[in-house]
Amino acid sequence: MPDFYSKMLKARGITYFFDVKEAKNQTKYLTITASQPSQNGDKKFVKRSIRVFSEAAEEFGSTVKEAIANMK
Repeated sequence: MPDFYSKMLKARGITYFFDVKEAKNQTKYLTITASQPSQNGDKKFVKRSIRVFSEAAEEFGSTVKEAIANMK
């Protein structure tokens, strides 16, 4: 499963990964993963991710833009 797009962003101790991949049925999807050090001091990382499939991408992007506008 090849990556079509991959970008990393570091911000305030959290590393975000944005990866566009293709599922077995040839549908593309975006995975956004947030990774940050564990609070236990054990050198492990806590990762959380979401997947956004292509059919919801436009609406997802619009909603993110709207949320960002409301943060200002």
